[in-house]
Amino acid sequence: MSGSRSDVIVVGGGVIGLTTALVLAESGRRVGLWTRDPVARTTSAVAGALFWPYRIEPAHRVGGWLEESLRHYEELALTPELTGVRMVTGLMANTPLDGLGSWATKVRGLREARVDELPEGFGQGLRATVPLIDMPVHLRYLKTRLRAAGALVERRTVTGFDEPARETDVVVDCTGLGARELASDPSVHPVRGQVVIVENPGIDEWFVGIVPGTVEMTHVFPQPYGVLLGGTSTDHSWDLGPDAAEAGAIVARCARIRPELAGARVLEHRVGLRPARPRVRLEAVPLPGGGRLVHNYGHGGAGVTVAWGCAAEAARLAVG
Repeated sequence: MSGSRSDVIVVGGGVIGLTTALVLAESGRRVGLWTRDPVARTTSAVAGALFWPYRIEPAHRVGGWLEESLRHYEELALTPELTGVRMVTGLMANTPLDGLGSWATKVRGLREARVDELPEGFGQGLRATVPLIDMPVHLRYLKTRLRAAGALVERRTVTGFDEPARETDVVVDCTGLGARELASDPSVHPVRGQVVIVENPGIDEWFVGIVPGTVEMTHVFPQPYGVLLGGTSTDHSWDLGPDAAEAGAIVARCARIRPELAGARVLEHRVGLRPARPRVRLEAVPLPGGGRLVHNYGHGGAGVTVAWGCAAEAARLAVG
């Protein structure tokens, strides 16, 4: 695509931006992707990345995004070493089956857990086999596939959407937290999440739930590089530094679910800022001069989960 004008420029190099750009490029559009940060250093790279909706609205649109995304991830899970996507079985504690919505009918093996399958202190839970994504591998895969589709990926920082609008008629805003300034949207705010990576002592199933007597969501995600333990959810915190006390509390909570984690060697601490908003903003608005700006941001902790569904809708808005 060198030397040619892009049909669409996508701004933002996290999972939302990469997936949206890929859907557009593979539909035959000439696509440019502008990202401020290297893909490996975006918030998406820190994500635990279990396929499950978390703090995302509006509910009446989320179901469709979930079904579309699940279909893509199940296909990608056929080649996990390449894509980073695996289908893994686990337990979602204290979650009513009848409150999930129609998307849940597409989830493999979804059922009520038996009493003997529940950790001590839990009265209910759901068993399911869902995508669990190794995000560093997955982001590299998306970037490679995007370039193979002819897109041009550039490291560029913008201060406004008028900059890409000078080079194309359609701009797609996938800037996450950056939309707070770029889209002048004060409702966008960070939700800080901290996780701990430990050596895997033999865990092959995931777990999500609030441990009795605690308030934070606890999760255990077995990944190829170790077990990702979480987490925290601190609204309006911009702090990217790991907190030792929080890390200790995370490990202690996870060890109540899987005692073998208590002595696991710590490999890494990660902190990310989820780009939260009361509801996802996915809409097209006019740009000065007759162009079109498509907003696709505000996915909070569910960006990976809805990425393909939101990308498909954003692509329709971009070319419509």
